[in-house]
Amino acid sequence: MILEVQPLILSRVAIEINRQGNCPKRACCFIVADQNDDMAAFTHHIFICVNQRDSKSDRGSCDPKGDERLRDAFKSEVKRRGLKTTVRANSAGCLDQCELGPTIVIYPQAIWYGGVRVEDVPRIVEETIIQGRILEDLRIPDDQLNCKKK
Repeated sequence: MILEVQPLILSRVAIEINRQGNCPKRACCFIVADQNDDMAAFTHHIFICVNQRDSKSDRGSCDPKGDERLRDAFKSEVKRRGLKTTVRANSAGCLDQCELGPTIVIYPQAIWYGGVRVEDVPRIVEETIIQGRILEDLRIPDDQLNCKKK
């Protein structure tokens, strides 16, 4: 299915397509803006939780050492692959998936991954960002989102 939409609503459209189930298994719906637009045409925005909690917290912490190694690994891999003009990797505060962390979310595709390690970053970039495949071993199932660990 090909959609023509205004660039400002691209993210909303992709998320709505995923919500309606029109993309199999929440697969990536790639919608690319016209390159002549004044707006940056990012195909993916990766938010990496770098929240820190006290070591005694029963919820866990996505970045217990506070060194942002996972975020740095994503930024380096995106740069190494020459994707900086279309893919952003940024720190995020708490994504409220602490028990399933470290967590990331990729928008506008709304792909949630949990238990992400630095070693997973090249595979996530290759398979999800470039190839458009969901990594089932890292995906947080819908019924576990919002801290419903099973």
